Amino acid sequence: MGIIKVTDIRLFTNHGCLDEEARIGSEYRVDIVVKADLMKSAESDELEDTVDYVHLNKIAKEEMAIRSKLLEKVAKRIIDRIFDEIKMVEEATVSISKLNPPIGGNVGEVTIELSNSRKN
Repeated sequence: MGIIKVTDIRLFTNHGCLDEEARIGSEYRVDIVVKADLMKSAESDELEDTVDYVHLNKIAKEEMAIRSKLLEKVAKRIIDRIFDEIKMVEEATVSISKLNPPIGGNVGEVTIELSNSRKN
């Protein structure tokens, strides 16, 4: 089993429960960690034998562009697409951080993290 991480994906989008968050938008950071058998790619040196991190980044960007009230919903959509589109992924963890959240204090970020394993 191996691990591939795509971290610090930076996006500006408009998630949140408040109407103001939908209008103004915020900065977000997405981190993805997937587990898969990487032994074949370690031997073959071929992209088709591994988890393409460009594909992971694309999924994150596309799902983050779809407005949701809760970051948990966005993380679930990202994980669901990873499992649907990248069959070799066995486990996935997605963290989404809202940077400088509007919560009435000096807070750098709030983060949700969601993990799931492939159901066979």
